[in-house]
Amino acid sequence: MAATLRIQSDWSQALRRDEGEAWLSCRSPGKPTLYGSLTRRGLSTEGIPDITASEGFVVGEVTKKSILISCPHENVSTKFLAPYTTFSRIHQKSITCLDISSGGGLGVSTSTDGTMKIWQATNGEIRRLLEGHVYDVNCCRFFPSGLVVLSGGMDAQLKIWSAEDASCVVTFKGHKGGILDTAIVDRGRNVLSCSRDGTARLWDCGKSSCLGVIADCGSPINGIAVGTADDSVNLGTPEKAPSEREIGTEGKILLLAREDKKLQGVGLQSRQPVFLFDGSDAFNCCTFLSSTYFLAGTQDGNIYQLDVRNTNAPIQIIHRSGAPVLSLFPYRDGFIASQGDGTCFIIQQDLDYVIDLTEADCDPVYKVAPWEKQIYTCCRDGVVRRYQLGDL
Repeated sequence: MAATLRIQSDWSQALRRDEGEAWLSCRSPGKPTLYGSLTRRGLSTEGIPDITASEGFVVGEVTKKSILISCPHENVSTKFLAPYTTFSRIHQKSITCLDISSGGGLGVSTSTDGTMKIWQATNGEIRRLLEGHVYDVNCCRFFPSGLVVLSGGMDAQLKIWSAEDASCVVTFKGHKGGILDTAIVDRGRNVLSCSRDGTARLWDCGKSSCLGVIADCGSPINGIAVGTADDSVNLGTPEKAPSEREIGTEGKILLLAREDKKLQGVGLQSRQPVFLFDGSDAFNCCTFLSSTYFLAGTQDGNIYQLDVRNTNAPIQIIHRSGAPVLSLFPYRDGFIASQGDGTCFIIQQDLDYVIDLTEADCDPVYKVAPWEKQIYTCCRDGVVRRYQLGDL
């Protein structure tokens, strides 16, 4: 495991004034943590802060919203990125999930205040209130069209909404426990859900019916992801002919992030098990990087990268802290991850440094939603943050 550079979350505020100071740390497994500080000495003629680091750390590129820090002793560099803007008036309490429409114009989010809202992605202005779930809404996402929303709640109901008039057009019932995650197959004629009841189900949107139980694990399924499997992977054969209402399930594999420390792969059309991987703790989330590689995050802070062709051993295990990994999302040639200690970071193959999205303090960052060069995050503190990545 590589060394991890950390900076206090409100660094951009701390360095806004002359002689302002922010604290640094560099932690490497099995070694004493190195501590240091950043100090602002003034502004350049372009209005960029002039920042120096204490011994053992080096300041690289500095902009009004970012700073690149290196620790040569541990051969690690991190670019810390402050939010471009924040929206604090969308919800009154913790925001547990969010998504951005395919066109980037709208956001949808759910909160422990019991509401689900659609809002303008540029300024956070509320456009629609989606009412109909009983108890908390756990997950929400846009269909590829950007005009329809899929949600799942603690009431064990899965609902489809019009983003244009906030009407609930379909309600699916069949789960026996709260729905924890959803996925959309291709353009959205079929959708998937997983639940505390230990099942993952496939639904037909046109007929408002359940097409089948894809898996019954006997343990809560915290997260799912669907992807096209590499041609060399044996996805199994269906025991009976698939329904004509199943659209786009052939050649797909469903990942199941399970509470019982297991990560499972299932052939979506065949319903047959493909692999079962044992992790270090409960799996919270999973995502595909390609038809070959995928990621899964655990409650004890591990991010496993695996090859679907051979899941006997992970390609690598990334561990930046012991906080739960709450969200994973592919981004460019890498991925974004968020954790329960307020950290949110991007790892890309073509960059020799990690990008840290800062200022969530110690509040869990529950979900990330990228759109082009922007990334939105939602947090226990009830704030949506938008980061502008620019030309990284």
